[in-house]
Amino acid sequence: MSVFDLSGRKALVTGGAQGLGAGMAEALARAGAAVMIGDVQEGAGKETADAIGKSGATTGFVKLDVTSDSDWEAAVAATVQELGGLDILVNNAGIEISALIVDIDPDDVRRMCEVNILGSLLGVKHGLRTMRPEGAAGKGGSIINVSSVAATIAFPAIAGYSATKSAVDRMTKVAAQESGKLGYGVRVNCIYPGLVATDMGLGLASDMAKLGLWPSPEAAVGDVIGLTPLGRLGEVADMADAVVFLASDAARFVTGIGLPVDGGMGM
Repeated sequence: MSVFDLSGRKALVTGGAQGLGAGMAEALARAGAAVMIGDVQEGAGKETADAIGKSGATTGFVKLDVTSDSDWEAAVAATVQELGGLDILVNNAGIEISALIVDIDPDDVRRMCEVNILGSLLGVKHGLRTMRPEGAAGKGGSIINVSSVAATIAFPAIAGYSATKSAVDRMTKVAAQESGKLGYGVRVNCIYPGLVATDMGLGLASDMAKLGLWPSPEAAVGDVIGLTPLGRLGEVADMADAVVFLASDAARFVTGIGLPVDGGMGM
């Protein structure tokens, strides 16, 4: 059996309705896991779950506002009940609002902190409570947080976003320490995705042009590629395969790391 085989495991992916989250959910299902999509977008989330289910995978959808503690409690409980457990949690949900520091809107920063920091931290909280020996699932597992290359480089107009994604990296390491020392049996890691041509990624390039930092979105993308040793943008599959690795037995002795999946941009 391959060390990347996830047969029999149950996963919850936040922000799984579209973009990176949908790709991660699909990759986990392809590796054999049953997958619950958690998202605030009910229509898109159910469509994604149904599409993945057509391959024969067990899937489901649960409405989840990651900033709500009660939503998290309900979503994790629904995953355990419908899928029969919880072994993998992917904290992917996040937002990015671009602004020059001189034009920062405090409400925008608060919103990013709520979704990116608090949302991920609540996910870790409920993931650990459920996967630890006395939890509802109780078999240990893997939590994968989605940080960003923005946590490792300086790039204009994303100060607030970079700060929140740096926080995701730090909370990952603390959670890995707590899980190990308390015998939870849960590995906690994060990935740093590079720029991917999703709606969020292309929106960022468009924002750079609107702010006058680059003459066009295409020019912004071109410079990002120029900063990337592998010479291209990231693809959804690049990020999804990294999640499968960290969820699998291939990473059985890996915890507390931040894995760059950025083509070398953040080195």
